[in-house]
Amino acid sequence: MFGEKHDIPHEFPEFKHLVEDLQNHSAEFKEKYAEYHGLDDEIRQIEQNVETTSDFYAEELKKKRVHLKDELYTMLREFSEQEEVA
Repeated sequence: MFGEKHDIPHEFPEFKHLVEDLQNHSAEFKEKYAEYHGLDDEIRQIEQNVETTSDFYAEELKKKRVHLKDELYTMLREFSEQEEVA
């Protein structure tokens, strides 16, 4: 949907409790999380016509966001599995 927020806790509610833990304990997760949310904010601004840009640029941003979402999901899943083992 246009203008819809795609924040990580909303996208992966099953990992909501892990997001804060990883932000506090993983510099890599924190960096990717911040980059993801920056892209999400920029895309939302474009979709709401607050910011104008080319369709190509907007699509490239969306591809980057999907890639980062996949990386964040993988990190959340791996951390969750480690917690289950411990």
